Amino acid sequence: MTVRVLLADDQTLVREAFAMLVESARDMEVVGQAATGRQAVELAAAARPDLVVMDIRMPDLDGIEATRLIAADEDLADVRVLVLTTYDTDENIVDALRAGASGFLVKDTRPAELLDAIRTVAAGEALLSPGPTARLIERFLRSPSAPRTGGPDCLSGREREVLALVARGLNNTEIADALGLSPLTAKTHVSRIMGKLAARDRAQLVIVAYESGMVTPGSV
Repeated sequence: MTVRVLLADDQTLVREAFAMLVESARDMEVVGQAATGRQAVELAAAARPDLVVMDIRMPDLDGIEATRLIAADEDLADVRVLVLTTYDTDENIVDALRAGASGFLVKDTRPAELLDAIRTVAAGEALLSPGPTARLIERFLRSPSAPRTGGPDCLSGREREVLALVARGLNNTEIADALGLSPLTAKTHVSRIMGKLAARDRAQLVIVAYESGMVTPGSV
């Protein structure tokens, strides 16, 4: 399956370099390039990519607001956003999560790691490492503008176990190994949990786990 990628960055050389990198992967293709946030939103609606690699600092409309508009569009519910920026700051990470991003990377990430990140986010995984970002998630959840999803009270005991492992950054295979399940069963549990909690992706599941106190900063 080919991952269809839209690149949004105001620097032409950076955008072209990313395009060459993405096109070098056999399982990916670039379906559009945007130089502004507004162009990114328009191209996302027109090209319907699987994933947008979104720079934060752009003219016309910044990447955070562009991400927010894409995430809020029901017609683009399957489009994921991977925020890529030079500025690895608390504010940017919190704002990216609040806007609906499914992943966050800085631009000095190695090429292979960027490609892996694209695959991870396009597959519906959250590119969050709860240990290093625990304090940022805690700050995010204290914000009055943080989105509220359903609580975990509606989950079964097994589903709560799976949710806690998702919040600790485990993928489906790792969850399966930890709980003695098949990877398919673990994936089914994650999908069912997302449905019950009305979560867009695994990033929101991490937020629910922290918000409910199932996982606390410093425990991962």
